[in-house]
Amino acid sequence: MDKEATRRTAFGTVIYVQKVLISSVSNSENKLNNHGPDCTYSLRLIEVQIPKHVVKGAEAKLECHYDLDEEALYSVKWYKDGNEFYRYVPRDMPPAQIFLLPGVTVDIHNSSDVVVVLKHVNLSTTGKYRCEVSAEAPSFQTVSDHGDMIVVSLPDKGPIITGGRARYQIGDYVRVNCTSGRSKPATTLNWFINGENAESQMLRPYETTITGREGLETSTLGLQFRVEQHHFRNGDMKLKCVARLSSIYWRSNEESVEGDRPQRAPALESRETVYASNSRADPVQANGDTSTLRNGMNLITLLMVYSIFLIFTKKLHNSFVHLNYNYCTFQLHTTSSTR
Repeated sequence: MDKEATRRTAFGTVIYVQKVLISSVSNSENKLNNHGPDCTYSLRLIEVQIPKHVVKGAEAKLECHYDLDEEALYSVKWYKDGNEFYRYVPRDMPPAQIFLLPGVTVDIHNSSDVVVVLKHVNLSTTGKYRCEVSAEAPSFQTVSDHGDMIVVSLPDKGPIITGGRARYQIGDYVRVNCTSGRSKPATTLNWFINGENAESQMLRPYETTITGREGLETSTLGLQFRVEQHHFRNGDMKLKCVARLSSIYWRSNEESVEGDRPQRAPALESRETVYASNSRADPVQANGDTSTLRNGMNLITLLMVYSIFLIFTKKLHNSFVHLNYNYCTFQLHTTSSTR
């Protein structure tokens, strides 16, 4: 074999070895990225249940469900806003341990590795809660999940409607406000007109008012619109305000206002109007009935006048006869005296 052939053979061998080394490194990286063929992560977090809203003074139940899949449990830890307040280690005696944290009071007798019960929650209990589950050696795997919980201070009273009037006419402007009771967080207010959502351009939102040491909030929402005919149902208009706080609070207040009804016309005129709206022949009938009645009224009036006239004439005749009698008597008496 000459020198050129030997050199080509050696170069080919180097290229082959280089490809093998690159392939080996690539496979090793893949194995590391996939946790290696001999490293199996079996611990699995199934579900973390944290109530979204809890009423102030009630208890809250936090749940952390997991699957060890033949792994051994090392610990379950609970955190609020990054601070640990509960730990469960099965090999410790006792296994449950609590850590003091403002706003968090653990009912240790009703808590376990799966459930943690918080009692007498207050507004400072609000926060982000995280459950962390760890397995024993050799995996030492850790899984976690979190959720937010808000403690709600319910309103001390229902929504109040102010600024309304007892009656409205078409063309008037309705300007009313709905104010909720103090709560934490603030309630969401909605207006309804005759059971239908008020249009957005009718709403007048106001800034939330914060009062007290606990920072309780008061919501106010205005309603303004021009009254039109379709706003009245059977002569009435119903304005309702609804206050909501998530799915745990719902209160409403409703006011019914009347439209100014025009003065009722006499029965004959009303009948004439109704008929006129139905056909062209009916008004003639209505007018005929009216004329007949008017003629009858005139005849009755004439008879009454005639009767009064007769009575007056009779009285006048009697008076005249009496006067004539007195005059004749006087004349006879005078003649007798002369003789």
